[in-house]
Amino acid sequence: MTTPARPLLQLENLSKRYPVPGGSLHAVDDVSFAIMRGESVGLVGESGCGKSTLTTLITRLADPTSGHILFHGAHIGDIPAADFARRPERALIQKVFQDPTDSLNPRITAADSIAEPVRLLRRITDRARVRARVAELADLVALPPLCLDRFPHQLSGGQRARVGIARALASEPSLLILDEPTAALDVSVQAVVLKLLADLRDRLGVTYLFVSHDLHVVKLLCTRVLVMYLGKIVESGPAEQLFAYPKHPYTRALLSAAPGAHVARIPLAGEARSPVNPDPYTCRFHGRCPQGRPECEQSAPALTPTTPAHSVSCHFPVLA
Repeated sequence: MTTPARPLLQLENLSKRYPVPGGSLHAVDDVSFAIMRGESVGLVGESGCGKSTLTTLITRLADPTSGHILFHGAHIGDIPAADFARRPERALIQKVFQDPTDSLNPRITAADSIAEPVRLLRRITDRARVRARVAELADLVALPPLCLDRFPHQLSGGQRARVGIARALASEPSLLILDEPTAALDVSVQAVVLKLLADLRDRLGVTYLFVSHDLHVVKLLCTRVLVMYLGKIVESGPAEQLFAYPKHPYTRALLSAAPGAHVARIPLAGEARSPVNPDPYTCRFHGRCPQGRPECEQSAPALTPTTPAHSVSCHFPVLA
């Protein structure tokens, strides 16, 4: 009998709450999902839905309030964030940030930016080996050698993006979190960087969690999509299926608002519910949902499979 493959990353009832006057802000609330090795998973949703907090928890830059994070089968969520930087797992989870202009140190060269994780995470201290590894990574991301001695302000947007990607790959991670990696780039440069990321995924076998507001980018790069709303995953499914047949009213509205959408815009009336002390018995989307009913205020829906690969958190999903 074949043993089922173990997820590379698995979240179990993960939550993060921040104390605020009068209660707590539920930034991430009871989130569970798994990512298999080699997958390219998109995470989409409006600003403030909890995407950034979720990736901060996965990269162990913050501690969860409750729940578990398993990586390669180990409970890394139990390791305090302050201690995780010294753990070997640190090298295996890396992040490409949204704006390389802000994430690169302006006082050091591109070569030094790439060399830093080589020294700190791969524990390579021999200068010749470090230089060789930096040159190898620059070639991997198609960064011209003459750019290595330049400071970030001397590089183009596309070149800075390549430095950020090379730096993230320097520790040979198995999971790469891409946080809007093309948002700060011109459209023509975006296409080149996206192609590079697709090529690197195929060549290196690295797993992607791709966070983006740009649904077209997610559709191009990802095989599966998670839709997040006010701290919760409200829909999950294969990218092609989710884009063609969205089942959650929020997903349908989100896709209808994308530039170039081939469906009529679905307006959302009302205001988003507060993430502070949310009612556990009310659907988070109730009040904005175009098909909300009394049941939605009395019982919060769970994320439930509609097919083996597609799940939705809605009492009245669109099943057509």
